[in-house]
Amino acid sequence: MILLGLTGSIGMGKSTTAKMFAAQGAAVYDADAAVHKLYREKAVPLIAKAFDGVVHNGIVDRAALGKIVLSNVSEMKRLEEIVHPLVHEEERLFIERALEQRRRVAVLDIPLLFETKAEKRVQAVVVVTASEAVQRQRVLAREGMNEEKFLSIVSKQMSDAEKRRKAHFLIDTGRGLEAAEASVASILKAVSAIS
Repeated sequence: MILLGLTGSIGMGKSTTAKMFAAQGAAVYDADAAVHKLYREKAVPLIAKAFDGVVHNGIVDRAALGKIVLSNVSEMKRLEEIVHPLVHEEERLFIERALEQRRRVAVLDIPLLFETKAEKRVQAVVVVTASEAVQRQRVLAREGMNEEKFLSIVSKQMSDAEKRRKAHFLIDTGRGLEAAEASVASILKAVSAIS
């Protein structure tokens, strides 16, 4: 089985592209969805113990937690020390299931793939990209988003240019859905030939 890493900066179309990989037969692991699930299940008691007042009705209140960790490096590190091992375990179970299902390609959809050194766990990296203008337009159209939040998020991520330099494959979602789907098909064909 070929294990691909899928990443891209905010607003580049990574989630849509992950769905395209799944629609074309790849097993897809969504790291963000895994975290959301953990915030409703396994991580709840650990986070409740580490951070006062962030669990309500048995679920981690992401907004409350964000207020504590987003501007505090040591608190963010403390959260990561709780969540990352749980996420890695979920990823390991996903890979086991994909192998049992005899999937030829599995995709790890990890927003901070390079930032967390997760590229070391995959055989090739796919970076989803678009022009800066397209990215800005998509992100600022999101509910609750503004220029300040957008710039704050972008400042915490590796630049799109750097991600593109580190990629094995690029998918430019600024060219439309059909072009992105064709790129996904081309990548799957290329990696399936070597699996």
